[in-house]
Amino acid sequence: MIYPHRYGNICGEQRMLHRTMKQELLDVKFMSEAMAQAHEASLAGEVPVGAVVVMGDEVIARAQNRKESDKDPTAHAEILAIREAANRIGSWRLSGATIYVTLEPCPMCAGAIVQARLDRLVYGAADPKTGAAGTIFDLPRDMRLNHWVSVTGGVMAEEAGTLLEKFFSNKR
Repeated sequence: MIYPHRYGNICGEQRMLHRTMKQELLDVKFMSEAMAQAHEASLAGEVPVGAVVVMGDEVIARAQNRKESDKDPTAHAEILAIREAANRIGSWRLSGATIYVTLEPCPMCAGAIVQARLDRLVYGAADPKTGAAGTIFDLPRDMRLNHWVSVTGGVMAEEAGTLLEKFFSNKR
């Protein structure tokens, strides 16, 4: 179903085809910053997932997984980045912001992205076990919800996937 007030005169999939070269370059730039967070997480013994929240062309929050360090099952990179961004701007509504995350969000994080009213989600590697942005579930684009998030997947997917594979192969 197409919601003209949300997507203009084209559906979300067609809109993705119209991404500009400038937007693609910005996506790689900000995903690189998320990858730096993922590398830090790996060095700390955490699953290497990193996230950054961007408003305009400015990074307003950075985070990495801290489940083990914080002994907190909700300390995913996305949740921590959303919290930091909300504190920074003084509002839980992150309208106009984009979150870049190295791994497709799980259901908890995808739900938080919707609840925070982020405009856009950009992720690196797909998650075939718990991916909730198109792989297993598609919470950000579920038309039954009161807010929808534009999703771009696969940005620097190979690099993000390789980092995760190396991390888990070292754990075994």
